[in-house]
Amino acid sequence: MTSKIRVGIVGASPTRSFASISHIPALQALPDFEIVAVCTSNQASAEAAAKHYGVSLAFADPAKLAAHPDVDLVTVSVKVPDHYQPVMAAIDAGKHVYCEWPLGRNTEEAIRLRDAADQKGVRHAVGLQGQASPAINYVKDLIADGHIGRVLSGTLFVNAGNWGKMIDRAYQTDRANGANLMTITGGHNLDALCHCLGEFRELSAFAVSQRDHIPLQGTGEMVAKNVPDQLVVSGIVGDGAVVSCQVRGGMTRGHEFLFEIHGEDGDLVLAATSRASTQRQELTVRGARGAGVPLEEMAIPAKYRWVPDTVPEGSPYNVAQLYARLAQGIRDGTRVSPGFDAAVTRHRLLDMIARASETGQRQIA
Repeated sequence: MTSKIRVGIVGASPTRSFASISHIPALQALPDFEIVAVCTSNQASAEAAAKHYGVSLAFADPAKLAAHPDVDLVTVSVKVPDHYQPVMAAIDAGKHVYCEWPLGRNTEEAIRLRDAADQKGVRHAVGLQGQASPAINYVKDLIADGHIGRVLSGTLFVNAGNWGKMIDRAYQTDRANGANLMTITGGHNLDALCHCLGEFRELSAFAVSQRDHIPLQGTGEMVAKNVPDQLVVSGIVGDGAVVSCQVRGGMTRGHEFLFEIHGEDGDLVLAATSRASTQRQELTVRGARGAGVPLEEMAIPAKYRWVPDTVPEGSPYNVAQLYARLAQGIRDGTRVSPGFDAAVTRHRLLDMIARASETGQRQIA
């Protein structure tokens, strides 16, 4: 490997991709990486993207990108039902791989990808960027250090404004595609909750679809929908804390994200600073200990920021934080967190939630 980790990006359209607003500016600001290749749905758009980003290699086939000797790491940032093939192609080529969340359409795909990556010995990361958030990691450590004593309860709610009266991506209305309110918004936010407080020991849930058809934005075409547009999960996590999490489909007002944690000796609150999704924004941390003491903002120590000050705020920031971990794992030959094993854990939680909702029965981990 050269001094820089050479990256090929699958899903690098300059105009309509998550990579364009997050991965590419993150990688451009990190000294450990160099973008050398891009891949889009056809050769003409790939060559246009390569010209736009100033890279020399353009592909319409992810397998050819992964096989190129100048590529060390493959980033997969396409829609969820298209994750499996390019991720497996990268693994088969012996390349390190970063895949956006959800890792697969279902748990079975995620397990196959995790096992293949581990067998091949490549480093792997999944885009659960909340685990790289300075604020979320600060709160996790405060709790672990006993700052608020034994945690008794946690309440998290978050908006999913795109799940309202219309939908802009038809493929998200089909559960088989694995990309919906429960897996994306629910998965990211439940992951943040579990990262701070521990995994669910037992839970009950309502994953509710309040519309069985929904108009497609732009055309008004009515499409069938078999995925939830509202989610409520309640249960017991970690050392016994009682928690609830609600994803509010279609909600665009009020708090975008709020996570309140109550302990025997105090309280902590994580809150949004923008209308962006949880993992794509800076969060504030407030805390208080003792009776009658008001919440006050707590400065996040510098040790929770692993990237240069030149990394842009917003969507690129936590992506860059995760790339920094990945670079260390590649250099040292150590496991990366969150990797595909973390993705499997989260996919299994989503299965547990679906069973609880479908059966009406409490689920025990």
